[in-house]
Amino acid sequence: MQIEETVTPLPETHSVVFLKQQPTSIETLHPPRELMLPPSPSSEHPGGSVISQAQLKRERLRFTNFVFHRAPSGTCRSEVELEWMEGERVTGKAEGVTSALGDLRVAADASLRAIEQFSNGTLRFELVGVKTMRAFDANIVIVSVLATHGGGPQQRLLGCHLAEDDPLRSAVVAVLHATNRMLGNFIATR
Repeated sequence: MQIEETVTPLPETHSVVFLKQQPTSIETLHPPRELMLPPSPSSEHPGGSVISQAQLKRERLRFTNFVFHRAPSGTCRSEVELEWMEGERVTGKAEGVTSALGDLRVAADASLRAIEQFSNGTLRFELVGVKTMRAFDANIVIVSVLATHGGGPQQRLLGCHLAEDDPLRSAVVAVLHATNRMLGNFIATR
């Protein structure tokens, strides 16, 4: 590594020294094989494959699939699928009686069950309510959730999402918005 020194005089008795470092190639400092992380038991997830650096930096679950079904008997069923890492997916399921608000509640509850499954029960959620409303010339879905982390105190969480095309899907996204920070903290300390 070469360093070039430049001295610039200033008025009175002060002077500033600027050091310029010549660029060096990263390969000369670290051969490519040293940049790779070797597989180790601590860097593997239950599926057995090695976790990449990009996956270690991920701070959120990805919402990958939503299925909602109304039965002729007046009941409805919802499934929400979330993905943590490629191939590691969790599914939350909920059932209930079909109605305008009942459908929203079942969709929101399925997303809470998926998050609970991801946390292996460490995070617990209770859906307080879900509602569609008109605000700022748009339809929105708003959810209220009670959350508990471990044996700690309950926290009330609130989330909303625009319900332009699909209010049921918006209920799921509103739950994800409500739980985002708590889930992010859980993932960071996992």
